[in-house]
Amino acid sequence: MHRLPSRQALVRLRLSALLLIFAWLFAPLSIATLVYSLAADLPDFTLLAAIFAAAWLVLLVSQSVTASRTRCPLCMVPPLSKKSCSKHRDARRLLGSYRLRAALAILFRGKYRCPYCNEPTEMAVRTRRPQPPLPARRRPRARG
Repeated sequence: MHRLPSRQALVRLRLSALLLIFAWLFAPLSIATLVYSLAADLPDFTLLAAIFAAAWLVLLVSQSVTASRTRCPLCMVPPLSKKSCSKHRDARRLLGSYRLRAALAILFRGKYRCPYCNEPTEMAVRTRRPQPPLPARRRPRARG
């Protein structure tokens, strides 16, 4: 199982997953609020629906910015951004989205499978082995 290279990559991946889930929640919430406000003729709820729609757009933009900086440690493709790359043949969807499945796995399971290479990645920073010290170099003797 692969691990992430740094703490910053871990934080960016979790933040991107959280923003994606909130974006998936705000889209139907804004539509449902708008339909209810139009059916019940409530202008206050129409304003609330507009606020939800604006929040949804802000979430989408901020999620795309943070998701573009995260990379799978093996294939180096951002797993939570919209790419036109072909997915792995064994990658699975949730509600028609590969990204939503990966985001929920990141937040709730602590590991995920990249939809592009289908390799598991643990949400932990990999430990680096200390490098052995280099041997001392000998200086050539001066002739003379």
